[in-house]
Amino acid sequence: MRIVTPIDRASHHWLGADATQSSVCARVRERNGVLNRPEFLSLNQQPSGGPAESRRGSRRAAPMKPQSSQQSEEPTDTGSKDRRESTKMPEEDCMQLNPSFKGIAMNSLLAIDICLSKRMGVCAYTSSSWGGCRSMVSLLALTGHGITWILGTIVCLTRSNTLAGQEVLVNLLLALILDIMTVAGVQRLVKRRGPWEMSPGFLDCVAMDKYSFPAAHASRAAMVSKFLLSHLVLAVPLRILLVLWAFLVGMSRVLLGKHHLTDMVCGFALGMLHFSLMETVWLSSNTCQSIISISTLSWSPFF
Repeated sequence: MRIVTPIDRASHHWLGADATQSSVCARVRERNGVLNRPEFLSLNQQPSGGPAESRRGSRRAAPMKPQSSQQSEEPTDTGSKDRRESTKMPEEDCMQLNPSFKGIAMNSLLAIDICLSKRMGVCAYTSSSWGGCRSMVSLLALTGHGITWILGTIVCLTRSNTLAGQEVLVNLLLALILDIMTVAGVQRLVKRRGPWEMSPGFLDCVAMDKYSFPAAHASRAAMVSKFLLSHLVLAVPLRILLVLWAFLVGMSRVLLGKHHLTDMVCGFALGMLHFSLMETVWLSSNTCQSIISISTLSWSPFF
């Protein structure tokens, strides 16, 4: 058994104190080494003019990143951008989470319109449920075609001998031309397809009736029927037949699968608008006679 003397205790005490002092010195050197790094230099500088200047000094003392690190970060940035762009969905594929009531109502009405129009297209093809009546319905639709009415009006104008009759026929001819041009322009703007995928016929291409909205036959039938009811003296049965004819012409195009129901309704409204416009710019008898003289090359303004 070893006897510990006071001298041994003193030596152990001094050795422990030396070890503690050496560890403290090592920590101080390590701290100074960390603070001497470039990124911690701003912490060792004394601020000279308040917090604003200290912030400016820290910005100036901040080291610039090496060019190699910037070059190495650029591919990662571009890669992340490419990943974000690839994960971004197209606008037409995105679902609107909070649609408005107006948007929901419009989409619902359009869906109902398409569904009803497809069901009513019973004469769209010969193999349809009413395919046997397709030729008769096509003949009814032909009575409201623009080419048919323009040719018929020109023939009646050449055979008319009264000034009143020629005045009515000239204005009717101008109303038909206005109707064809307006409907063709609106169809070109909207470019709505019919409920059934069909290529337009030859007469439809001639009359520029290639799209579905608005229905050209419905517009023309409404305008012509209102025009004849206003400027011709007809019996009551004939008036009823004229209104019924206009409605059946519009419906015939729906039965043939050429137009939607909303196309037909808008066509009727557009036809009434054309009639009102033509009544506003109604040409007098003298103006109509001048137009007839110019068209027949028999105009003589100096005699």
